[in-house]
Amino acid sequence: MILESENIRRHEAPASAQSAPVVTLDPPPGRILVKEVNWLGDVVMSLPALRAIRRAWPRAHLAVLIKKELASFFDGARWIDEVIPYSVGRGLSGFFDRRRIVGEIRSRRFDLGVLFPNSFESALWITMAGIRRRAGFVADARGSMLTLKAAPPPEAVTGHQVNYWLAMVRATGADGRADDFAIDVHEPHRERMREWLSANRKRPGRPIFAIAPAAAYGPAKEWPAESYGALIDLLARREDAEVVLVGAPSERAKCEEVAAASQAGAIIAAGHTNIGQLIALLSLCDGFIGNDSGCMHIAGAIGIPTVAIFGSTNPNRTGPMGPKTRVIYRKLECSPCLARTCRFGHYNCLTRIEAAELVDAIVAMRAPH
Repeated sequence: MILESENIRRHEAPASAQSAPVVTLDPPPGRILVKEVNWLGDVVMSLPALRAIRRAWPRAHLAVLIKKELASFFDGARWIDEVIPYSVGRGLSGFFDRRRIVGEIRSRRFDLGVLFPNSFESALWITMAGIRRRAGFVADARGSMLTLKAAPPPEAVTGHQVNYWLAMVRATGADGRADDFAIDVHEPHRERMREWLSANRKRPGRPIFAIAPAAAYGPAKEWPAESYGALIDLLARREDAEVVLVGAPSERAKCEEVAAASQAGAIIAAGHTNIGQLIALLSLCDGFIGNDSGCMHIAGAIGIPTVAIFGSTNPNRTGPMGPKTRVIYRKLECSPCLARTCRFGHYNCLTRIEAAELVDAIVAMRAPH
């Protein structure tokens, strides 16, 4: 089954949510801190909510607190005034890391803190840092620490996840649109990745497709390595195309396994890029094919033809955003199970997907209309 992604119009919050009253903050905030979410795909899906905050208070100083490994996502975002990266170690070092984070937040004297994650700890940080107005969903026993409390409406929980954070930021007075998800490419990163491709390509001038064969969630989201190998060879035969395998450094071994499963081979970028460089690399590709992953969300939002393979997860909830996206999904009687591993051991939702379906889908999207 090929499904069009839940694109722009269907991503919009339902009318009932859009017509709910928006809070007015008086005085308006002058210094805003947003605690971003902790997974790459979630960062992409939270972008409309973050942009809603910027549009609501265009003159305010807007800072983002985000995990260090994700911080380069915002390298090209000139509409963000400050990115505060952090990391938290284990044991005693983690205690001092947390003290340092709270101290950094306190020193910047923010007057509004907005929590995208639902964790108790994120609320504790901004409370201890003395931020007077604190907004977020009431969850994880943190309600007493929030001054602007929000509860997700049913459609934000059952519909596409982009609407989840949009519903939350309405508690601050920011009202946004689900199609406001443009990702900014940092031009120095793009130039560096253009040079990297030039040095590593075997057939310059031919189409190049990015493939992300891994998924952090687990094997129930990962199409088999041998299937990806067949896909690489089919792209080479039908389109005379090259493939670049993308992912996190921890996913390099998976990429090497996929490259070895093909006869045509592939360029392996996993481990050679940070998130900002990954964004730039994807922007240079002719299309993307991969699992439900952070790379998939970036590719769709950038606007390149994107074919997403869904197994255990629900494309209506976390499908790619963007004007050129397709989802390949076998909705079995057990789908979506949302599990990391298949309780039946067969992974039929993934193994029944054929490489030819994926190539047909991406070729159709690239064809002139």
